[in-house]
Amino acid sequence: MYRIETPKDLRKCIRSILQLSVLLFVLYILIRVFVTFNEYRPYNENDINVVSGKDHGFVALSYIGTDREGNQTLISSERLNEHFKAMHDLGYVTVTQKDVENYYNEGRPLPDKALFLMYEDGRKDTAIYAQSVMENYNYKATMFTYAEKFRSRDGHFLMPKDLADLVKNGYWEIGSNGYRLGYINVFDRYHRYIGQLTSTEYSDMVRFLGRDYNHFLMDYIRDENDIPIESIDAMRRRISGEYDLMKNEYTQLLGYVPQAYVLMHANTGAFGENRRVSAVNEQCIADTFQMNFNREGYSWNNKENSIYDLTRMQPQAYWYTNHLLMRIKYDIDETDAANITFVEGDTSQKQFWECEKGAVEFKPQLIALTSLPEDEGVLRFKAKTDLENIALSTYFTGNIIGSQAVELCANKDRSKMICVEYMNNVMYLKQNGEILEQVDMDDFDELEKISVEEDKRDTLVGEYEAFARRAGSHNESVEYKKLKAQAQALEARSVREGAKEYKRTFQISDPGNRKIDIILKDNKITVTVDDKPMWDKYELDETDPGDICLSCAWGDFRYSQRNIADDVYDGVFSKIVIKDPDTDTEIYSNLYKGKQKASNAVAGFWDSLINWFIKNL
Repeated sequence: MYRIETPKDLRKCIRSILQLSVLLFVLYILIRVFVTFNEYRPYNENDINVVSGKDHGFVALSYIGTDREGNQTLISSERLNEHFKAMHDLGYVTVTQKDVENYYNEGRPLPDKALFLMYEDGRKDTAIYAQSVMENYNYKATMFTYAEKFRSRDGHFLMPKDLADLVKNGYWEIGSNGYRLGYINVFDRYHRYIGQLTSTEYSDMVRFLGRDYNHFLMDYIRDENDIPIESIDAMRRRISGEYDLMKNEYTQLLGYVPQAYVLMHANTGAFGENRRVSAVNEQCIADTFQMNFNREGYSWNNKENSIYDLTRMQPQAYWYTNHLLMRIKYDIDETDAANITFVEGDTSQKQFWECEKGAVEFKPQLIALTSLPEDEGVLRFKAKTDLENIALSTYFTGNIIGSQAVELCANKDRSKMICVEYMNNVMYLKQNGEILEQVDMDDFDELEKISVEEDKRDTLVGEYEAFARRAGSHNESVEYKKLKAQAQALEARSVREGAKEYKRTFQISDPGNRKIDIILKDNKITVTVDDKPMWDKYELDETDPGDICLSCAWGDFRYSQRNIADDVYDGVFSKIVIKDPDTDTEIYSNLYKGKQKASNAVAGFWDSLINWFIKNL
């Protein structure tokens, strides 16, 4: 019998208990992969409160994937739960592929608040983490997969047996993303021709690319001069061959071909970039599937759509719940949009703030302010007005592309105010709408300046290095390494030698995180960013006392390869403290305090421990 006789024995016992607890919790998560503890219940089509018989169309949401913590691509299970809870609270119920088919082909009504839920890429972690959330709200979804993955035995993706088990548990249907995710007519950001890339090669190369590439089924294969290198017949054989490969894989390994399809990536107004390519895709889709989601960026479908030209919206991992609801609200019919209510979170915080524009959610130590589409969001501090001297600190943790701002001494219509704004990686100091100062944050961070010539050379080096890693043979790898060495030897002038500076570009998903400290006193403002001085006692024109506002705005940046039409922005303000600089008296704070701070620290430690075990088992 084990006896605890020394402090060391006690520590070992506690550590063992803790490890066992974590392992049991991780085991519980893992057995949830294909084990369901609830039964999916279809909506009652005879309930007139659910199905009134009036046509409201349906909303289609397509998530790229889910895991426990989340990242820039995969939504966390916690954030997914927040999205689904909001949809469920609004009365949305999920519909099946058959429901959609009957709606278009037989004219049968859908629920008044119908949601077609989708997950793309067929990831195993999505099945693990999404289903437990779906069970909470009795939601059913379609899991879309690439048939090519079945032969790869890649542990990240669901295999045919996995898919069959998912269907059996009742919460899932199966759809197809096609045979493979591939890219053609690829150029790097300096318009150097690369050609074709597999999905893994694309992942290695994406940091070197611009926007000039296409998906495998969207166009002719072209040379560096944009001239097709395949005939019409060759193009037809290539594209129809992809559908044949897909059908063969599904039939042999799954036993049937799924009837729902997502054509990647067809935001073209047709089924491809070229009319002949489009015609081939259109025919193959009609011959193979019952429905096709042909477009992305818009969530609402109604009877004006074709069942082969449906649209879905891809909520991004960084979207707060009101971002999702704002996008849906401005997609659906105006009458239905009037019933969309935004989430507020911790309503105890409402007494301090008034949302004048957009929508706001109060979370622990954080305010998520969501803009209107192509517009702004505005939150006014109402606990104390006519503040002339003020000290405010916060973190701007929204994405880099977009605007987050603190506004001081603001009048009612905000035509007069002092504004510290972070927009598209530039910090601005403004007064009454006029830019007084601006600082590029790359300069502020003292990042090493490289020239366009140096980046062009380094990009080429990186491309050859990536090709060498993915080469199909030793000899091919050696050839690419030789080309890499030649590229490294190319001469390139530096910025100091007079060459043009290379400026980084950002995607709308790139996160930002800036600590902002502002002191406004006697018409002088001091701004510190990330604990480094930016403007010290900068003298302003005489100001009148006014209010404090937080604002955010769409960054006027429409393009993203992943999400074409996202014109809503989440300004995220965390750890806000407002003080009187003369007395150091705290006026407002949303920081954890006392027991709340201690319990949060314990919860954070526990989550970190669980995440470590999951990643390292």
